[in-house]
Amino acid sequence: MKPLPADFAPEAVTAIRARLEMARAQGVSILFAIESGSRAWGFPSPDSDYDCRFVYVRPVADHLVLEQARDVIEFPIEGEIDAGGWDLRKALLLALGGNAVIVEWAKSPILYEEVSGFRQRLLDLLAEIVDPVKVSRHYLGLARSHVAKIGSFAGEVKLKKLFYFIRPIVALDWMEQRGFASLPPMNMVDCLAETEIPTKAGGEIRQLIDRKRETRELGTGPIPVEIARYLEARYGHHEMNLAGSLRDEARQAYNRALATAFYRREAERQ
Repeated sequence: MKPLPADFAPEAVTAIRARLEMARAQGVSILFAIESGSRAWGFPSPDSDYDCRFVYVRPVADHLVLEQARDVIEFPIEGEIDAGGWDLRKALLLALGGNAVIVEWAKSPILYEEVSGFRQRLLDLLAEIVDPVKVSRHYLGLARSHVAKIGSFAGEVKLKKLFYFIRPIVALDWMEQRGFASLPPMNMVDCLAETEIPTKAGGEIRQLIDRKRETRELGTGPIPVEIARYLEARYGHHEMNLAGSLRDEARQAYNRALATAFYRREAERQ
């Protein structure tokens, strides 16, 4: 396991590990815990929060009860620490529906802990059961929500929030350039490096990432010209051209069977 980034505050890591122990005290086994959010996406600022996310599984005996426990474990956000986790069952059901979140968690470059080999087993399963076209709809939905917030590509925006629009558009371009046959990297810098986009737009995005790394507040301002052109063109393109998934009931049943078998095996390992 790679060490955590050198700029992670020791007190923040200690607080995160304390929350993971509190989760374990509820009788669950934590399968992995990662960093999500801007630190893992590749565009942190000096005061970025710590967003720890984890996946857990309950012991077999917990399934043999009339009333099932909640499928999430949540902690109050305190200061810069935000931690929470999903039951593996919830994660797999969302993956079957094309939700990209569990795929991103499984690919996070920043790992707090994991049961040996689990993330690779999960990634192997996700490669089988996750429909990239459904995931592309997930990313388009993220982009659409940010278009609704900014209103105009020519107006002023909170530049810090602009990254949450850039990220899904770059991910969509990455997927389109591979025929929507595979899933993009979680880290936007890596995704950008592997995606053909206009040179000037790519340069402005990288400059904005560098600025965000160095300052606590980017403030409000117009979207940089080349980024605005890129986002407007590519968002319009994906809105017009993104295909829907073909309904293949036999494949869906097969995928659900794979996910069910995986869930059972992982629960029985604990």
